[in-house]
Amino acid sequence: MQYFFHDAIQASGYGLFFTWYPILAVINLPWNNALVVLHADRKFGKMLVIKGLNSGLFFGVILFNHTFYHLTLTELIWAMIIINALTSVISIVAGWDGMKHLFKASGYTNRLLLHFGKYTTFTLIGTNLLRSADTLIISLSPMGVGAVALYSIPMKLTELQQIPLRSFVATAFPKMSKASIQGRISEVKSLFYTYAGALTYLFVFMSLFTFLFADFFVMVLAGKQYLFSSPDGGASAVTIVRVFSLYGLLLPIDRMTGIGLDSINKPGVNAIKVFFMVIANVGGDLIAIYVFHSLIMVAVASILFTMLGIWIGMRFLDKELSLSYREIFKQGIIFYKNIFNKLVHRPKHTIIAVNQK
Repeated sequence: MQYFFHDAIQASGYGLFFTWYPILAVINLPWNNALVVLHADRKFGKMLVIKGLNSGLFFGVILFNHTFYHLTLTELIWAMIIINALTSVISIVAGWDGMKHLFKASGYTNRLLLHFGKYTTFTLIGTNLLRSADTLIISLSPMGVGAVALYSIPMKLTELQQIPLRSFVATAFPKMSKASIQGRISEVKSLFYTYAGALTYLFVFMSLFTFLFADFFVMVLAGKQYLFSSPDGGASAVTIVRVFSLYGLLLPIDRMTGIGLDSINKPGVNAIKVFFMVIANVGGDLIAIYVFHSLIMVAVASILFTMLGIWIGMRFLDKELSLSYREIFKQGIIFYKNIFNKLVHRPKHTIIAVNQK
């Protein structure tokens, strides 16, 4: 692609991406496979080792570069490639990448995985498009790279919100899938309500905190110069962060509907859900940029397509599980109430043992 569209790619600012990402994608494959295998086996400790090694080493490089050196962008890319290669080598040597199972596959299992995978692959592509479509469309619009830089600030906060979300989902999906396979539909419903409710209340706190301290987050992530920047003549980065804090409230139920559909073996329905969300997102972005000329409206479009995703997901799940929105919030309260009761009513011998230590 770089060869055929060289001038257009270089002019768009994506030259480095098309040059280096294909190499990085191949090098990443072993440790990404390892994460999938370990997730299926519910070996979250080993998953943490892989992610911690990969992210920790690169964070160390960035910190070292900021403090002592000033590496070029190409040198930083090489550092990322080396770190990812090291992570992959460790995954292979440890036997976590699943290569030992390669020759155990049969024609039946391959067809089964391909049938399921064609939907999950589309869902994964769509999910990535939902995260990157905003910045891609903004970068190709008359607003230019300045608007991309400003819009990327609230996107960083959204990525931070994904950390607890992924953690809960990583434990919810195997439990819900197992219960579904064994025909325990009531348990699938209970797990859905509990995780969706608990995450929603957690995100209420996180979103409120983000909304109140938006100025502080912008200053920490980007500096004072972005507190009042507004290349579109409208909202500042602080205002966009506050809009995204409202968007964060919707993430738990949206994500759990997708997990719910996959766990009851409805990946095709989840793919349809994501497809409509992508269409709504791209359409909303185009209207926001070319009609309203506003970054704030791009952020609002994110809220609207997520609401659409929740509606579609709950509608399809309701046909299989007979769900209730009210029960989500009820079970969320029960979840935290149980945690509180366990902390308050700990057995006396446990407290004495802790104090003796």
